[in-house]
Amino acid sequence: MTGRQLIDFTFVNNQQEVYFTYTLLDDATIMRFALDVSGQAKIFLWVEHALDWVPAHTNPTNQCDVYGICGPFATCKENKLPFCSCMEGFSVSSPDDWELGDRTGGCMRNTPLNCSINKSTSVQDRFYPMPCVRLPNNGHKIGDATSAGGCAQVCLGNCTCTAYSYGNNGCLIWEDELTNVKQLQCDDSGNNNQATLCLRLDAKEVQTLQKNRRRINVVVIGASVVSFGLLSLFLILIIRRLCAHRMKKLQGGGGIIMFRYPDLQRATKNFSEKLGAGGFGSVFKGFLNDSSVVAVKRLDGALQGEKQFRAEVRSIGIIQHINLVKLIGFCTEGDRKLIVYEHMHNRSLDNHLFHSNGTGLKWNIRYQIAIGVARGLAYLHDSCRDCIIHCDIKPENILLDASFVPKIADFGMAKFLGRDFSRVLTTMRGTIGYLAPEWISGTVITAKVDVYSYGMVLLEIVSGKRNSGRDCTSGDNYVYFPVQVANKLLEGDVETLVDKNLHGDFNLEQVERAFKVACWCIQDGEFDRPTMGEVVQYLEGFHEVEIPPVPRLLQAIAGNPHSKSDWYLDRTSEEAEKLKDTRGSALHQGAHS
Repeated sequence: MTGRQLIDFTFVNNQQEVYFTYTLLDDATIMRFALDVSGQAKIFLWVEHALDWVPAHTNPTNQCDVYGICGPFATCKENKLPFCSCMEGFSVSSPDDWELGDRTGGCMRNTPLNCSINKSTSVQDRFYPMPCVRLPNNGHKIGDATSAGGCAQVCLGNCTCTAYSYGNNGCLIWEDELTNVKQLQCDDSGNNNQATLCLRLDAKEVQTLQKNRRRINVVVIGASVVSFGLLSLFLILIIRRLCAHRMKKLQGGGGIIMFRYPDLQRATKNFSEKLGAGGFGSVFKGFLNDSSVVAVKRLDGALQGEKQFRAEVRSIGIIQHINLVKLIGFCTEGDRKLIVYEHMHNRSLDNHLFHSNGTGLKWNIRYQIAIGVARGLAYLHDSCRDCIIHCDIKPENILLDASFVPKIADFGMAKFLGRDFSRVLTTMRGTIGYLAPEWISGTVITAKVDVYSYGMVLLEIVSGKRNSGRDCTSGDNYVYFPVQVANKLLEGDVETLVDKNLHGDFNLEQVERAFKVACWCIQDGEFDRPTMGEVVQYLEGFHEVEIPPVPRLLQAIAGNPHSKSDWYLDRTSEEAEKLKDTRGSALHQGAHS
C-alpha cells in the first residue's frame, strides 16, 4: 500500500497562511510522517511482527529532486556517491559539513569575478559551458537577445549575472547564486529538460580549466594509444604462443599431445629399445625433440588393443596425481594404437623385488612405496568424478621414478563406476595370484578388488618374493605365504617372514603393521576389507590395526581347511573344490600382464 492510499493530503498556500495537513484513511494503521535531513518527506508504517518502522512512501523519490539539496553553485547527479559536486571554478564552502553529509552550504568561487562599473567586464570574465543540465529556477528571460552571443553580452553587462543559457526558450540569465542544478544523462532525443548552462568565471579561471581539459584529452588519447599498442602486442604474443603450442605438439610440449606415427617411430628409433612387454603390447624407450625421455606403449591386437587404448586414455588422460603415471600423449592411425607416458628411471617394482640382478630396496623405500601406491588407489577410488577401478594391481604395473616414488601404470583394464552406483558387473580380468574371490565366483565387483590386489602386493613388498613361490614352508608342509603371514600374526612372530636381503635392517613395528593391513586387504568378503583411504591412514600410523583373521578361502586353496584360530568355519565342500581347481595356477603362476 502506497502513501497516497494511506492518507489524504491537504495543502493550503495563500496570502494569509501556508500549511499542510494529512488524514489517515485507515485508523487501524499506525503511521509516522517525518521530514529528515535529506529533505525528503517520508511515511513509515509500524509492522507489528517485525517490531519496526518500515518505509512506505518517500517524496521526492529521487534525492536530486529535493530543492537546494546541494546548495549554491553545486550540481546534483543521481547514481553517484557523493551525489553533490561543486561546479568548475568553485570549492566546497564548509568541508566539515560536507563530510558529515550536509551539502546545503554549497560551494564558493575560487577566483572572484572582475566586474566593476568603470571597466569593461567582457574582456576579463568569460563563460564555461555546462552541457546536459537541468537549469536552475528563477531565470530572467531577456527578449532583446536573439542569439547566444547577444545573451552572453547581456550577462557580462550585469555584475550580478552569474550564468546564462540560450536555447529553444530564448535567452535566460541568472543573478547571484545558482541553486538546484541537476546533471542529466546527455542524449539526442530532444529532451526539453536538458540545456547548456554557461557559467560565468574569471577569464584566467576559464583558461586554466581549458588547459586542464586539453591535458586530460591528451592523457586520454595517449592512454588509448598505449592501450591499443599493448592490446596489439598481447594479440601478437597470443598468436605466437598458439603457433608455438602447435609446434610443441610435435616436440613434447605440455598437455596431452596427439602424435603422428612417424614421429613416434623416429622417437623410438623404430621401436628398437624395448623396456618390457605385457598381455596387450610392448613398451619402448623414446626421445622427443626436446630431449625428454618417454615410454611408448604399442598395443597389439585390433579389438583388444582398441579397448585397452580407450580405457587408458580415458583414465589417466583426465587425472593428475603424484602416484599415477603421467600421460603425455597418444597416437591412433588406423589399427596403430600407441600411448606415450613419462619415462620411469627405475622401471617397475618387480625388477627390484624378484630379479636377482635387481637393486635391493631398503626398508624405508619399500614402506614409502607401499604408502604411495595406497594413496594413488585412494585417489582413483574416492577423488575422481567417477570411481576408477584399476583391476590389475601388481608389481609389474607399479613404476618407480628416479627418487623411487611409485607411479601406478597400465590402466588398460580399468573400469569406471559412477558415483550413483556401488558395484559393476564385468568379465574376469587381471592377473592370477592377485584376483579377489569375487572375480572367480563371477559376481559383481567393487573397488575392493583393487584393495585385495594391493594386499597381495604389500605382502610381496615386505617379503621380497612372490606369494606363490615354493619356498613358503612351515615344517615339512607347504603353506601358501599369505596364510603363513596370517598364522604368524596370530603367533606374534613375523620377523622371520621379512625379505632376507634386508639383513635385519627394518622397522619391526612397520613390518607388523604392513602385514596386518595386507591380511585385512585379502579377506574373503569385500565388506571385511578396508578402503584404500583407510589403508593410507593405517600405514601412516593414524589408527591402530587389529590382528586380522586368516582368510579361509586362501586356506582352502592351500589345502589347509582348519586354522589354529577358532575364528573360522569350514568352507563348504562345493566352494572349496571350486577354489582348489584354481590352486595350481593361483599358486604356481608368476604375475604377468
